[in-house]
Amino acid sequence: MGATLAIEEHADRVVVTLRRPEARNAINAAMIRELHDVCAGLEEHPRLLLITGAEGTFAAGADIGELRERGRDQALQGINSRLFDRIARLSLPTVAAVDGYALGGGAELAYACDVRLASPAAVFGNPEPGLGILAAAGACWRLRELVGASVAKQVLLAGRRLDADDAYRFGLVAEVVPAGELIERAHALLDRMARSGPLALRLTKLVADAPGGHPVTDDLAQAVLFESEDKRSRMDAFLAGERR
Repeated sequence: MGATLAIEEHADRVVVTLRRPEARNAINAAMIRELHDVCAGLEEHPRLLLITGAEGTFAAGADIGELRERGRDQALQGINSRLFDRIARLSLPTVAAVDGYALGGGAELAYACDVRLASPAAVFGNPEPGLGILAAAGACWRLRELVGASVAKQVLLAGRRLDADDAYRFGLVAEVVPAGELIERAHALLDRMARSGPLALRLTKLVADAPGGHPVTDDLAQAVLFESEDKRSRMDAFLAGERR
């Protein structure tokens, strides 16, 4: 456990709980450092990742006190965006379980994950222009990819907040479940992922995230998988009528 995170290590997954209740889990420099450490561990030993927030809030933004003191040089360092890009590039799938507010940097952290689940109390928004800045840690392009340009501009330019029903309707979240069942349902989703071949998951994510897409990319990834022992054993089990 770090100063701002609670971390559970399992054989096939890591569960990270954002834990700054005094600041509604706002993302500060210490949390960014600790999340980089989590990423380093997952890059060395790939596992599934679940991110959630403590005490009914995912993350109500970045730490405004710290943002107030940042200048041009800090903006060019991409302090938040480099972290969220690193999370997005993790080789195995990532899931965000969102209860309560996911605003500003908190929303951008959720957008960087592969799949999002939400409680009925979830609220996504990017109010950065109201503070004289823009959502510069991925929202301006990730949100467009997730929900389309029209809805993204309503959020980014007009300050629209997406509640859980909106988020589900626009495809931002995969499912809305009661808060008391949110983590259990997220683990059930991870369980389904964990039953797949790990190399198949890694290459599927790599191909799905590749810019532009190209049949040759698909073919090369499939060529690697077709030669794997995991593919042969799984198909043998399928042909023998076994279930995984």
